[in-house]
Amino acid sequence: MISMEDSPISDPSKAGQTHQQKASLAPKSGERPDQGTAPVADYEIPAADHPTKAGHEVSAGAPPAHEHIPAPPTSEAKYLHPILAQPPEALTGLRLEGRQKVAAGVTAVLKSMQFSWTEGGVGRGSRALLGLNQKNGFDCSSCAWPDPDEHRSVAEFCENGAKATASDADDKAAGPEFFARHSLAELSRMTDRDQNNAGRLTHPMVKRPGDNHYSPIAWPDAFDLIAKELNALDSPDEAVFYTSGKVPNEPAFLFQLFVREFGTNNLPDCSNMCHESSGSALSPTLGLGKGSVTLNDIHEAEVILIIGQNPGTNHPRMLSALQMAKRNGAKIISINPLIEAGLNHFKNPQDFMNPLRALGALLGDGTQITDLYLQVRVDGDMALLRGIMKHLFEAEDANPGQVVDRPFIAEFTTGFESFEQNIRNTSWEAIEEISGISRAQLLEAANIIARKQKIITCWAMGVTQQRKGVETIQEIVNLHLMKGAIGKPGAGTCPVRGHSNVQGDRTMGIWERMHTNFLDALQKEFKFSPPRKDGFDVVESLKMMNAGKTKVYFSLGGNLLAAGPDTEFIAEGMRKQNLTVFVGTKLNRGHLVTGKTSLLLPCFTHVDIDMQKSGHQMTSCENSMGVVSQNKGILVPLAGEMLSEVAIISGIAIATLGDKTTTDWVAMTENYDVIRDHISRVIPGFEKFNENLRQPGGFYLPNGPRERKFTTENGKANFSTTTLDKYTIEPDQLIMMTVRSHDQFNTTIYEYNDRYRGIHNERRVLFMNPADMAARGLKAKDLIDITSHFQGEERTVEKFVAVPYDIPKGNVSAYFPEANPLVPITSVAKVSNTPTSKYVVVTVVPTAVNNDKRIKQREKMLA
Repeated sequence: MISMEDSPISDPSKAGQTHQQKASLAPKSGERPDQGTAPVADYEIPAADHPTKAGHEVSAGAPPAHEHIPAPPTSEAKYLHPILAQPPEALTGLRLEGRQKVAAGVTAVLKSMQFSWTEGGVGRGSRALLGLNQKNGFDCSSCAWPDPDEHRSVAEFCENGAKATASDADDKAAGPEFFARHSLAELSRMTDRDQNNAGRLTHPMVKRPGDNHYSPIAWPDAFDLIAKELNALDSPDEAVFYTSGKVPNEPAFLFQLFVREFGTNNLPDCSNMCHESSGSALSPTLGLGKGSVTLNDIHEAEVILIIGQNPGTNHPRMLSALQMAKRNGAKIISINPLIEAGLNHFKNPQDFMNPLRALGALLGDGTQITDLYLQVRVDGDMALLRGIMKHLFEAEDANPGQVVDRPFIAEFTTGFESFEQNIRNTSWEAIEEISGISRAQLLEAANIIARKQKIITCWAMGVTQQRKGVETIQEIVNLHLMKGAIGKPGAGTCPVRGHSNVQGDRTMGIWERMHTNFLDALQKEFKFSPPRKDGFDVVESLKMMNAGKTKVYFSLGGNLLAAGPDTEFIAEGMRKQNLTVFVGTKLNRGHLVTGKTSLLLPCFTHVDIDMQKSGHQMTSCENSMGVVSQNKGILVPLAGEMLSEVAIISGIAIATLGDKTTTDWVAMTENYDVIRDHISRVIPGFEKFNENLRQPGGFYLPNGPRERKFTTENGKANFSTTTLDKYTIEPDQLIMMTVRSHDQFNTTIYEYNDRYRGIHNERRVLFMNPADMAARGLKAKDLIDITSHFQGEERTVEKFVAVPYDIPKGNVSAYFPEANPLVPITSVAKVSNTPTSKYVVVTVVPTAVNNDKRIKQREKMLA
């Protein structure tokens, strides 16, 4: 019989706030601060008017996801093109240390100061940090973790936020003189770190056909060049408009407005590659493609599951919330193939300012974060979740009415019987084999969960980028529904977003499949007929670009070349464009692999003061928990000709649309309140946008699942019946996942180190299980080539360094973007079409073994 921990059911003293445990007391609309008065229907994921991804492909005219596409040359590409699409292969001197067991602490504070003062100087860097994430300051351009509703510390930032802010506040300029000195080929041979550290972009630049340098261009001429190319297209659908998740709400809204007035829905964005799987799973099951918890819920939870996420590197401020939850008695279960320092112990830098905690923070190991660590195999999370739920059903059999919340299920859900049968029918043999976790370990997890009622599950790209990322998240939802652990304080779903406004951009309409309600409201507000045909997502856009079916690529921020899969495939598509346009703040590799003509347009960052005709402007961002807050820059921009994103978009719109638009682009540029007034009439939840944004800390958007109001088609929360597949690979093959290093945010590389994993001064590494290394005759620091295998095609990257590491046997891991050339463009998650960067079949050989074969391949290619 399963042994369950004491809980509020058996021991009320264990409950904390016992009155909040009852499902009947789930919060109503407005009971939480500034949360709104009513939930709204979700506009993110297909409902009745877009029922399936297959239907979308027909509507958009996009190639089907299963279409076979030959692999591009990968290891040979450096001999074929003078401008490198991949980071250079030169090694920088690997130094290995032991894996760290504690995250943050004094080292994090020192690193934060070092980056800030090195990039922006002591005065400018310190001023930037003191305004970061403050209620009257600016929003961190790094992760989307929420800020506290009430008190905020003087240092309301983490190490990675400090690095991102320091990079934005850089006082070095990469202006016309810089580009005159360096050709595109020379720049491409710089490391990604050195490209970023070259300084802020300060002047609009153009590369004309046949040129190998960017040279200055006046803003009006740049706008006219874009307008000429766009208006010469046979169809608006021959243009692709990509968006980064760092773009605030106001320019994002303007961008989608311009693109739709131009006549297309081709609005791929970075979320297609990260949390598209989350939205695709959450909306059909819960009615909203976002999370259902607040920061206070994290503090109040009894159990927190963290799946496929490394908060110590990717969302460090989350560790403070987990620390508070632990101090309140929460148990934390971490599920990840790598044992990460941030999920072990955490030393809160804020504790150094507390006399009662300073000594312990300095000398001890800090707070233990994880109570149970399940080192799952790559792509084994669905099987693991089924194992936990299978144990829970057995516990319910032995303790009727004490484990499964049947009253909640009866009142709020559908599909339970089919789901229950599916879990019960799953064999323990399949669960253990696929997950790599024993039945006994899964029993430990079930024991922690069984009688608890306030449960939160957090996940990130370790789940969403699996082949079955959508169905795995549906199993997360299933776990919450069977426990009734949603729509009450301390319980719910928590997809942890990456970029600062990646969630807000989608809310603003940056999506290739926006729904009828949104398009109707846009038409009424701006007096034009938006296109109703679906546009292309990222993978579809890249396929169309590579096939020569598009002619213009426009990027509002970001670095799709380094963020996307199949790097050389993307590069081939970029080179086929007549025009590529990159709006950005700093140089990156994506700016160098261009179309025949290319524009590089410099814009402000979050930290820059944005002065327009009506005065100092502010923008807004939406965090992972649906809070919209203001962003108001505090540093004077560097000397040069940078413009705000709003001004750039409006300038292009005026030049391109001409008499075809009745939108007052000038008024919106002169005063961003005008943009927000439009948004307030188009997007539900943003009524009184200008007024609410000026409240300290911003405002909550309505959230149906948070209040047990499920805006699905049937008005219920829906259980899912998923399919658990066992995949076979060849005996010499391994499963690779890509990850970030600690000195990296998304594709931006700050340094060559990953100190928590013991990696210093190198990025071209492959983490391997020692047994897998021994089977291949490899020793630590041996040079290796890695080849991926998909649909009979091979892609190879050379000159990586083998590193023995604690990772499940049969699994390996490498950093992106270095390993992105191995991720096939057609290997995508079902439904979401997200590239499967967390499941790549590879073989590994010593570099010397393949020399003769490689030389022959190169000779054949060059001939």
